Amino acid sequence: METQKNNPLHGKTLETILAQLVEYYGWEKLGERIRINCFVSDPSIQSSLKFLRKTPWARTKVEYLYVKTFGGK
Repeated sequence: METQKNNPLHGKTLETILAQLVEYYGWEKLGERIRINCFVSDPSIQSSLKFLRKTPWARTKVEYLYVKTFGGK
C-alpha cells in the first residue's frame, strides 16, 4: 500500500479517467490532444475503453493527460 500512496492514479479506473477527460475536454478536443482514431471517429466510452485496454502506449498517453490536467485529484 505504501508504494501507491503517491500514485495519483491509485483507486481510479480507466473508465473514470476517460469519463473525466471527456467531460473536461469533450471528444473533439481530446482527439486533438491525443490523436487516437477511437477519439476522433464515432467516439464512445465503451469503444475507447476496449482500444485502450489492448493498447498500452495509448493508455499511457491518456493517463499522462489525466495527471497533467487534474493533478491526480
